[in-house]
Amino acid sequence: MGHRSVGDLGALLAQFQLTDSGFPSGLYTLSHGLEGHVQLGLARAEDLRELVSDLVWAAGTADAAALALAHQAVTSGDWDTVVETDRRLHAIKLSAEQRTASVRTGRQVLDIAGPAFGSAPAARLAGLVADGASPGNHAVAVGAVHAGLGVPVRDAVASDLYAFAASCAGASVRLGRLDFRAAQALLRDVRPDLVRAVGSALAARHPSDLHASTPGADIVSAAHERAEARLFIT
Repeated sequence: MGHRSVGDLGALLAQFQLTDSGFPSGLYTLSHGLEGHVQLGLARAEDLRELVSDLVWAAGTADAAALALAHQAVTSGDWDTVVETDRRLHAIKLSAEQRTASVRTGRQVLDIAGPAFGSAPAARLAGLVADGASPGNHAVAVGAVHAGLGVPVRDAVASDLYAFAASCAGASVRLGRLDFRAAQALLRDVRPDLVRAVGSALAARHPSDLHASTPGADIVSAAHERAEARLFIT
């Protein structure tokens, strides 16, 4: 194998590191609404395929689209659009627990991006967050880091959406709704949904394109944040 064929592996390996389940961003504390559905009796094993599909599609028009816009804006040096994207994403998250979780994990990514990647875009975004100019949502933070690593925007969006789906599958196991074999089958089944969600995310052209219409999930989240006992923070 020659040098030409391995020259771009650094960005690929860094991409793996950032989206690996062991990266300490705190994603393991999130069920993305699944726990709330379980608590209300709305997440039987046979319902999970449709539920995760809906969540993936919603992520494609919101968080994943924000990741794409942030990536493109960082690449072009347009930090005003980075901030506008971050603010817009924060505004369309109607649930308090979803907003809190998004900025908690996003700021954790920014904090770890220094020792993990030596990321200049992450440092700049962290400064904007510290100044109160930008909320620091997870998707925007990840988009900035991916851009700084030289990861192509399509690959950045796809890997983050896959990490989202894998996190849903893992939460389903921890909640006792699936075993490990069924969780892997779930990831296989939602793969076409991930492809469609990537396409939707990449179609965003402006922060105003970010949107989410998940009234059922928002109602479940509002109930979950008031639950007496919770395994996950979302």
